[in-house]
Amino acid sequence: MGDYQSRIKELPLTDQPRERLALVGPTALSDAELLAILLRVGVPGLNVLQLAQQTLIECGGWAGLLRADYHDLCRRQGMGTAKAATVKAALEIGRRLLLAGPDERMQIKSPADAAALLMVEMGHLDQEHLRVVLLDTKNRVQQVATIYIGSVNSAMIRVGEVFKEAIRRNSAALIMAHNHPSGDPTPSPEDVLVTRQIIEAGKLLDCEVLDRAPCRCA
Repeated sequence: MGDYQSRIKELPLTDQPRERLALVGPTALSDAELLAILLRVGVPGLNVLQLAQQTLIECGGWAGLLRADYHDLCRRQGMGTAKAATVKAALEIGRRLLLAGPDERMQIKSPADAAALLMVEMGHLDQEHLRVVLLDTKNRVQQVATIYIGSVNSAMIRVGEVFKEAIRRNSAALIMAHNHPSGDPTPSPEDVLVTRQIIEAGKLLDCEVLDRAPCRCA
């Protein structure tokens, strides 16, 4: 009975994710259905849709799967090396699409856009990270670069490091962001001081600093 439940092709036709994708398109599929297509088969006692739903819940959704260590993912029930590699590859493709060619790159139009780009990877880091989002003249993302990992304070931040990649890529602007592992996103006095220093440096280097915001880390 378990083997019967595990095979996607033996689900009712209307419930088969690949069939639904062909009929209604990928945007109509649930997260579990999309993941089920990557996983292909389930395990005894769980069909592939149930396995996909369980995996998403236990890993914390797509963001959790993106952050998950490959080897840890391999050890999960119903996963293994092939499925883990497929899932990690698919998620990496999605991440790279955000930084694709000039006509496809994500455009930052608001602080919410910047938060959507950064929170996937920064939202649950257990160490403080300082990153910069490099933008072209139309505020399209060129690159997201990590500048510091660890305690970020005004004494350790070097202006040259912040603008190094921006100068190399001839960026028109940048956004600075760092997470607060404490969970309190309120800017500290040091945050405000560093922001002012970086903004002034940006004016001299003709690279506008659009925003600097701490990302909440629960």
